[in-house]
Amino acid sequence: MLRDLVGEALSASLARPQRMALTALGTLLGIGALVATVGLTDTAGAQIVSRFDELAATEVIVRPAARSATQSELVSAIPWDAETRLARLNGVVAAGTMSKLDLPDLTVRTTVVVDPLAPDDRAADVVAGSPGLLGAVRGTVGSGRWFDAGHSRRADPVVVLGATLAATLHVADVGRQPAVFLGDRPYTVVGILDGVAREPSLLNAVIIPDGTAAAAFGLSAPRSVRVDTRVGAARLIASQAPTALAPQSPDALEAVQAPEPTAVRAKVAGDVRSLFLVLGLVSLVIGAVGIANTTLVSVLERTSEIGLRRSLGATRGQVAGQFLLESAGIGLFGGILGASAGIVVVTAVSYVKEWTPVLAPWLPAAAVAAGVIVGLLAGAYPAHRASGIEPIAALRAEG
Repeated sequence: MLRDLVGEALSASLARPQRMALTALGTLLGIGALVATVGLTDTAGAQIVSRFDELAATEVIVRPAARSATQSELVSAIPWDAETRLARLNGVVAAGTMSKLDLPDLTVRTTVVVDPLAPDDRAADVVAGSPGLLGAVRGTVGSGRWFDAGHSRRADPVVVLGATLAATLHVADVGRQPAVFLGDRPYTVVGILDGVAREPSLLNAVIIPDGTAAAAFGLSAPRSVRVDTRVGAARLIASQAPTALAPQSPDALEAVQAPEPTAVRAKVAGDVRSLFLVLGLVSLVIGAVGIANTTLVSVLERTSEIGLRRSLGATRGQVAGQFLLESAGIGLFGGILGASAGIVVVTAVSYVKEWTPVLAPWLPAAAVAAGVIVGLLAGAYPAHRASGIEPIAALRAEG
């Protein structure tokens, strides 16, 4: 009996192939959109998570321990060659010292003449750093270059400006060796820091070599060290860094790992997934409405056929079952094509973006099952209406 119903449903569907294809198109788009959005959300979410993890899990900051007795002890605990010492540790990608100088009355300007009408530039920080600081904060220089060890060793009067401060001072190109004045002292601008992944405050700062800061402003020792590590090595580096920098008193230093933004990444991924799931479900509902509409039209067109079948002994359940199978078949057809289309979209977008595609193994099968369920739900009312047609009334209406 079931075999006969399946055969009848298949024959009825294939009798109008163009209508079936157009009806399945709605389900195809809905299922395809659902699979594509879920797959792309998971793939994009994995990229977001990896970016969060990679940036947070590879940063270590070494600074004087808060429990040390005096400020002089805090400063002297970090040696000038901290960058070289940390570079010897396995897992360190880059390391650099960073010291924000306490110069509240120092002005930064581009001319030697003090203009009372010029904007106040005292908000700019003066930061001393070693050559490795650029790599440690993952910075990029847009114009010019970063200072090197020779500049620091000779205490050269050179600076690197953060991009925000450079724009404020109207310094856009270092090709003509522009100068800025820190107080009354001129310093040649050798580079402009274009961007940083860490320490965004550097974009509004004047950055000078450690040796220059020691000679001009009396910096006795670096105040912190920024370390960029390989993925998975941050915890080991954090445990080894104090001993490597101050073997005689490692307790005077503390190494801090950036906290992993688990809650933030989970919320971002969850919000993106929810948004696209809603869009996919809306597309799926549109496809279901299309199936219901087409099936209902088919019931109206085949009233005489239904009446004839009923008069030959077909029960209400058999009539309803036939139309349910027809709508479920359309949903199955659309689900298979939609799942395939969704997988192709996820793969293609990942290829273009150079991402690793992430697709749950259960998703294609669930998408096909969803297509069948949508077809059954969409055909429920038309099937019920078809089963309620009386043979005499149908044949009389046809006559």
